[in-house]
Amino acid sequence: MFCYNHKLRVRYGETDKMGVVYHGIYPLYYEEARTEMLRSVGLSYAELERQGVMMPVREMHVKYTAPAHYDDLLTVCVEIRQMPGARAVFHHRIQNQEGKLLNEAELTLVFVSMATGSPCRAPQAFTDVLKPYFD
Repeated sequence: MFCYNHKLRVRYGETDKMGVVYHGIYPLYYEEARTEMLRSVGLSYAELERQGVMMPVREMHVKYTAPAHYDDLLTVCVEIRQMPGARAVFHHRIQNQEGKLLNEAELTLVFVSMATGSPCRAPQAFTDVLKPYFD
């Protein structure tokens, strides 16, 4: 299993009049954490696209437990529990600075060839950087 923690601070523009994070912002937090997770192992989404592969979201399931507020320092934990094949399943947990669980999500992204628009296997570069975590 691969696990990565990413910290971010809630910005004012992400909240409503009560200072609560709008529910539609959380997928942006998940994306930022996934992007930084890949970067932490020496790979980037930009590099995958240069190799002709994109990763659109196929499914997203979110459970909201408690709200995040303006200026909270959040930790977004990203886990990959199975080695990706033609898809990658990312498990996300967001906690505030007190360690309180705010929400959990499971996102399934698929690997798609930019040339054909068809599903494809995970690029070798992607599986190579994750392989040590699954041996």
